[in-house]
Amino acid sequence: MRSRPSEIPAAATPLRLILLLTVAHTSFGGARLAISLQALHLQASPMLVGLLMSLIMLVPTFVAVHVGRWVDRAGYRRPTVIALAGIALGAAVAALLPSLPGLALTSLLVGTSFMQAHVAVNNAIGHIAGAAGRTRAFGLMAVGFSLSALAGPMIAGAAIDLVGYRWAFALLAVLPLAAGWLLRDAPAMPQPERPAQAGSQGVLDLLRLPPLRAVLLVSAMVSAGWDLFTFLVPLHGAQSGLSATAIGVVAGAFGVGSATVRVALPWIMRRVPEWRLIGAALVLSGLGYFLFPFCVTVGTMLPLALVLGLVLGCGQPVVMSLLHVTAPAERTGEAVGLRAAITSLGQTVLPLAFGAFGTALGMLPLFWAAAALLGCGGGFAATRRRLH
Repeated sequence: MRSRPSEIPAAATPLRLILLLTVAHTSFGGARLAISLQALHLQASPMLVGLLMSLIMLVPTFVAVHVGRWVDRAGYRRPTVIALAGIALGAAVAALLPSLPGLALTSLLVGTSFMQAHVAVNNAIGHIAGAAGRTRAFGLMAVGFSLSALAGPMIAGAAIDLVGYRWAFALLAVLPLAAGWLLRDAPAMPQPERPAQAGSQGVLDLLRLPPLRAVLLVSAMVSAGWDLFTFLVPLHGAQSGLSATAIGVVAGAFGVGSATVRVALPWIMRRVPEWRLIGAALVLSGLGYFLFPFCVTVGTMLPLALVLGLVLGCGQPVVMSLLHVTAPAERTGEAVGLRAAITSLGQTVLPLAFGAFGTALGMLPLFWAAAALLGCGGGFAATRRRLH
């Protein structure tokens, strides 16, 4: 017998699941950096690096919604086990096949598998926490993501410099296997009752909901700001002559900033409306991207990366909380999957497009294009604030 949403304990906080997703994201973030750095080591052009980065989210673009529906029907445990095994396999492929084709296969496996883990566990966290505990739970999850955004690149960068690419990927393959241990004694996810006609509903039914549609659009902007950092900074750092460890430290500063602001986010959200907060974050991150190409040393990149982490770190917890509020209770997995599909599309198209333009035009126009994109997102969020 399925539990109704009202029967879900309001104060529940699924710490095991939050930690599991944090460890999986550490492996994912480290793999992304290691893929781009090894591709550059193999003399790949910025366009080819962009192609490898786009492959990470190519499959999720097409299957994320189906994964969300699967999670709504079957729960989160089996999809999560399969996803963790896929992340480990993807990193192992790069360790065993240190070549551009091997990196392409790693990108596909790691990206698709992490998306599945993210959709499954994220949906479970939202339901287990309940309405009263959801903001705290997503805030803790966001802090975990910030810590993993710090740990993943730093672990990968240091391992590459110390023991080489093969062993760095081997280390990243162990992390998701360790995360699987946390599924032991993890809480069950109460399932809301599904209407009889739910099987006939499609994605367009979700997109017809204006509040959900606005949340999905802003989510894509926040994700773009986050993911462009992981693509542009390794390229800019390598062209500026930084070592893999130094690039990992700069990327880690972004994680420190996002973790710091997310600790204070409950206090901030009590004083600043959601849409105003998201709008300010997008505008300030656009300004940061405008300034970044003028920073060519670790000393100048670190503070700006920290600031970008601070402002972009506000976005994801607010978006995820709004997503669970605006989506139908029995279709939250599908809504999370739809969000993953939309952001994955951006993560597929943007690195490829930016890589092509970077090869032709250099790094400066790329950073300024990112700044313009995020500024437009901030303008949209400001419009939503005026309407509400």
